[in-house]
Amino acid sequence: MKDGFIKVAAATPEIHVADCVFNADNIIALCREADEKGVQVVGFPELCLTGYTCSDLFLHNILLDAAKQQLLRIAEETAEMDMLIVVGMPISVRGALYNTAAFVHKGKVLGFVPKRNIPNYTEFYELRHYTAAAADLCEEVEIGGEWVNLCPRMVFTCKDMPAFTVAAEICEDLWVANPPSSELAQAGATIIFNLSASDEIIGKAAYRRDLVRMQSGRGLCGYVYCDAGQGESSTDLVFAAHNVIAENGTLLAQSPRFTTGLTISEIDVTRLDYERRRQNTFAVDTSYDFCEVEFDMQLRETELTRPIAQTPFVPSDKGDLAARCEEILTLQATGLATRIRHTHAKTAVVGLSGGLDSALALVVTVHAFDMLGRDRKDIIAVTMPCFGTTSRTKNNALTLAAAYGTTCQTIEIGASVTQHFIDIGHDMEDHSVTYENGQARERTQVLMDLANKTGGMVIGTGDLSELALGWATYNGDHMSMYGVNSSIPKTLVRYLTAYEAERAGGETGRVLRDVLATPVSPELLPPKDGEISQKTEELVGPYELHDFYLYYMLRFGMEPKKLYRLAKQAFAGVYDEETIKKWLTTFVRRFFVQQFKRSCLPDGPKVGTVTLSPRGDWRMPSDAVSALWMKQCEEL
Repeated sequence: MKDGFIKVAAATPEIHVADCVFNADNIIALCREADEKGVQVVGFPELCLTGYTCSDLFLHNILLDAAKQQLLRIAEETAEMDMLIVVGMPISVRGALYNTAAFVHKGKVLGFVPKRNIPNYTEFYELRHYTAAAADLCEEVEIGGEWVNLCPRMVFTCKDMPAFTVAAEICEDLWVANPPSSELAQAGATIIFNLSASDEIIGKAAYRRDLVRMQSGRGLCGYVYCDAGQGESSTDLVFAAHNVIAENGTLLAQSPRFTTGLTISEIDVTRLDYERRRQNTFAVDTSYDFCEVEFDMQLRETELTRPIAQTPFVPSDKGDLAARCEEILTLQATGLATRIRHTHAKTAVVGLSGGLDSALALVVTVHAFDMLGRDRKDIIAVTMPCFGTTSRTKNNALTLAAAYGTTCQTIEIGASVTQHFIDIGHDMEDHSVTYENGQARERTQVLMDLANKTGGMVIGTGDLSELALGWATYNGDHMSMYGVNSSIPKTLVRYLTAYEAERAGGETGRVLRDVLATPVSPELLPPKDGEISQKTEELVGPYELHDFYLYYMLRFGMEPKKLYRLAKQAFAGVYDEETIKKWLTTFVRRFFVQQFKRSCLPDGPKVGTVTLSPRGDWRMPSDAVSALWMKQCEEL
């Protein structure tokens, strides 16, 4: 529960139709197993205490009374477990029979949530026995000498963590045009359980999985689908126990079909709470009265089993990655093509260093010109060797420009930079920031003036990771007329370049692969023995760590202690705790002090959910103080 992670489980017990004692035995056994595994909320299938397929036996008091007795037994035998338990069972009230989800915690029945939408098309014809609950239904049920509410608009909230709020809907409720879970989410529920008995037919599993996933996205919630399985009557149908856990549109876990047992994952309720605040179209629904029931659960550490990607900007599936790369390159190229067309630019000027970012910028520019049906000779690729340039990067720049059929120019800037240092009285042996930035600004001046001369525009090469760290020279490589890489993090730059290398093949592919193998460097300090001496990741830290921090901090508002926890798990065996802490502290410090560079960024295309454009995606005062964040870093 700490850091907002709630361990949830969808449980499918083996059952016998109409044998409430046997069913309760298996429910209790799975509760014990779930408790041992640290589960905080566990849900069971629809009507699992009796069996979903009892048919006309549902009308018999002996079955209904046994279900209530066994629910009390479940409550008693799980009283020592600090775990919220949701069990499907029938409840009779005032001559009406309701299909309900019973909520139990620490030996106490908290309430019953009835099903709102009763199907009349299945072989078991549920409408024959059950009453659909009206949205405003509010009844009291006596159980074990106490009266509890039966209400479809009931949410269950943890006193010490209000973002941990649970609700339920039942099977068909999810499949209707306006699922109750939508309004339950708007009532504050961050975790919604669906107690279901969904029969299995060809193709239904994929549809069910997508339905659960998309409903979790629509409701900005965690959604736990608990499905009936072994033991239900197979007279006409088969039940496959297809349990699914999703969070905000992402599948976290699903069970193999035709099995019993627990499907477990963790739902991050503070992340969901942040997402709801961020999306101002998600509003609390105040048009109805909701019944809130509080429960008291001890806040404790939750062992994480959910997948945590080391590279959250990059799809893990190779097929998805290829499609994503193609889509991103198309988005970048389309944005640039639109700008070129609008400005009637005669040329596009790209500073080509032989490094990753400028190579990708050239790739995007080539694609944009191809879209426009323009001659690639109107792309002017400029390499500007100076004090830190190596033969490897210079040759790669020249070869790549030629391979794409662009116009290539080599402009030596050493003499002009030397003259500039003489003019401002800077010692050439002083390799401080002035020595480095003087070269970067001279290169940008050359590109700008060359664009003016040819009636063109300068294409920016800087990427999202550099913007986050402020690893750019103000009014140097920081500036352009259109920054095509402005929303591409460094980890993704590598994959896009690799994708282009494979797609292009031949000499183009060869040189792109060598660019990929070259250490990331601004090449502003003199080489050592002809090799690059200034390696960026030795100075600011590994980009895979910085991109990890960048994604989770900006996308979900995670604080340093949570970033540290996730990074330790994601990079276990790759980086030790001290290294993770060191570069996290560096990231936070640089992110705050370098905001002034992001406040005046050139235009550039947005391709993902995390960008730093000051025109809408990230608004932060340049004078914001990092004290709160840095204090947490120091306390890690």
